[in-house]
Amino acid sequence: MADRVHSGPESPSKGRLPPEDRPVSLPKGTYVIQIPKDQIYRVPPPENASRVRQYYARRKPRRSCCRRFCCCLIFLLVAASILAGVAASVFYFVAKPEAPGYSVTALAIDGLNLSSSSEVSPAVDATVRAANGNHKIGIYYGGGSSLELYYTDIRLSEGALPEFYQPTNNVTVFTAAMRGKGIVLTSQIHQDLKAAQSQGKVPLKLKIKAPVKFKIGSVQTWEINVKVTCDITVDKLASTAKIVSTDCSYGMDLFS
Repeated sequence: MADRVHSGPESPSKGRLPPEDRPVSLPKGTYVIQIPKDQIYRVPPPENASRVRQYYARRKPRRSCCRRFCCCLIFLLVAASILAGVAASVFYFVAKPEAPGYSVTALAIDGLNLSSSSEVSPAVDATVRAANGNHKIGIYYGGGSSLELYYTDIRLSEGALPEFYQPTNNVTVFTAAMRGKGIVLTSQIHQDLKAAQSQGKVPLKLKIKAPVKFKIGSVQTWEINVKVTCDITVDKLASTAKIVSTDCSYGMDLFS
């Protein structure tokens, strides 16, 4: 028995796809490629392409200006370094600078009574010898200097250097007064100082900080801090103390 085929119009509710799911009729030679959404790269529509080109055209000059500025800055820094090196070399060969020399030639100590446990107020006069062996460089010793006398880590007294100008090829000897007040020495320190005195070797340390300016012809440098440290050994803690040995070293803070 043959199957019956219904050729009449289909019911609108059966077999008809909704509009959004209907297949789109495409012209011949056209292919539809389905790509996942996460693999689609957005491309600006044609009406916005001119805006994109204008945006990048505006950005390029800024980047180019920034690059030119960085190149000019690097060039200036390199040129300044080269000029500074040339100037330093010329200065060295013309002035032939020599390091100044420092030494302590005498140390008179009063007010350090080790027979009492009460506070002490030491009064110390240090005679310092400063030698400038430069033929073309003078030295200005300005204000704000300091001298400090230590036993181990205990500061016994402090003072300042006189202000003066030291010409070329000159040796200047000056006396600087240092004072201490209300210094408390422990019983152990008393014993150590007494033992050192009995052996005739009392180790002390003198620290000097001197702001100076170097003068070459009519030109003066900026203020430079000279720092001197002297390890001094005296035979006793008295005004008639004699220096057994002394060793001084110094350094400079070019930009203090």
